[in-house]
Amino acid sequence: MNRNLIIGMFLSLLFVAAALLSFLWTPASTETLNISGRLQAPNWDNWLGTDHFGRDILSMIMVGARTSIAVALVAVGIGMGVGVPLGLAAAANQGGLLDEFISRLNDLIFAFPSLVIAILITAVFGAGAVNAIIAIGIFNIPVFARLSRGAALSVWQREFILAARTAGKSAARISTEHILPNIANLLIVQGTIQFSLGILAEAGLSYVGLGAQPPIPSWGRMLADAQTMVTLAPHVAIIPGMAIVLMVLGLNLLGDGLRDALDPRLKGRRA
Repeated sequence: MNRNLIIGMFLSLLFVAAALLSFLWTPASTETLNISGRLQAPNWDNWLGTDHFGRDILSMIMVGARTSIAVALVAVGIGMGVGVPLGLAAAANQGGLLDEFISRLNDLIFAFPSLVIAILITAVFGAGAVNAIIAIGIFNIPVFARLSRGAALSVWQREFILAARTAGKSAARISTEHILPNIANLLIVQGTIQFSLGILAEAGLSYVGLGAQPPIPSWGRMLADAQTMVTLAPHVAIIPGMAIVLMVLGLNLLGDGLRDALDPRLKGRRA
């Protein structure tokens, strides 16, 4: 039994369920202010307490999960949707001009810290969830491009690919029908890892005011708002911080468990 896979799936599904439930129900409105009830500790009416505006923190966490998951999911989709075809094209044209161009473009993007450039992009084009998605998505592209290129190159050397080429199949068709299915497990594992990094990136951008804007709740902005009240009401900072930690931990454990489950060479090696 793969414990990492079970624990990671449980934590990930817990936050996904909370995000989906927030579309239908939350304990309280995240837009309703209650100054007289601000900074309350966890109690029967507010299970996780209230923030500096008197808003229910549990409701904020639920809707914030929706924001973080949506931004990270679309950003990963951008990375995979653009990066994988580029990587497959580079592998099919190994040593050619296209391969060289894609490789140097990847190197150029990797030369800069991703979060710093994401902050620059959102600062130039404006704060907001859409620009955060674009900024995070851009740096997912070279990750998937480099991974898919490296994995595809090893598959291109196999005998069944030689048979497909002998049968007259084009490089594009071989990449789609034979290469992609054989590297899908690697892409799935990397996708979970990039998903967790997307959660962190969204929280970081929101923390500095460049992510989702009010009144949309965000875990990063909840931390930013709470940083001056840690001694007065520590739960206001601890709870969103723990949400980020548990979500990222769950996704990393899920990715680790999927790697063990999908890679036959690792089966049985780990408990």
